[in-house]
Amino acid sequence: MFIELTDHLRCPREHAEAFVVLLPARMSGRDVVAGHLGCPVCGWNTAWDDDTPLFGDAWTSAGTPPFDAVAAVAMLGVDGPGGWVALGGNAGTLAAELAALLPGVSLVSINPPLEAFDVAQLSVLRGRSWPLKMHSMRGVILGNDAEMWNAAAVASTLPGLRCIGSGSAPGGVTVLAAADGIWVATHR
Repeated sequence: MFIELTDHLRCPREHAEAFVVLLPARMSGRDVVAGHLGCPVCGWNTAWDDDTPLFGDAWTSAGTPPFDAVAAVAMLGVDGPGGWVALGGNAGTLAAELAALLPGVSLVSINPPLEAFDVAQLSVLRGRSWPLKMHSMRGVILGNDAEMWNAAAVASTLPGLRCIGSGSAPGGVTVLAAADGIWVATHR
């Protein structure tokens, strides 16, 4: 996990959004290979030693999303370096292509398939809940196995920026486009 990602993380427990505290144990450049994260509000904490923090029970995604990386970049409208784009579920399979299409943009993937790990600008998180703060991402791409995160994922995009998902678009969003079960939305 890139150390800079810490500023965008939230506690997985249900309470008012608050920052988490990182205590790195082992680093490789800017990557926290082992460490501890904790919540000063409720006391939740997690430790890891394999480059992948756990935010509670997790599942490993399988399959592929219903769109490719080129389509995802076009739908997101992200242009230029900087910031973060989140990938939920099997959208993590697009990480290598997205890294090439979005130079200088950091990627974070939540519960990706195992093959998504070999991407230099990718941080991987695992957990049942969406671990990213509101208004913290330049864009979010959800795979077709991540519909349970639709509302939280859209809320984690910066105001006016986009989230891509499949299935039913969550309430409280502005749907910009929808076709064949895929939607593009912004948070209201």
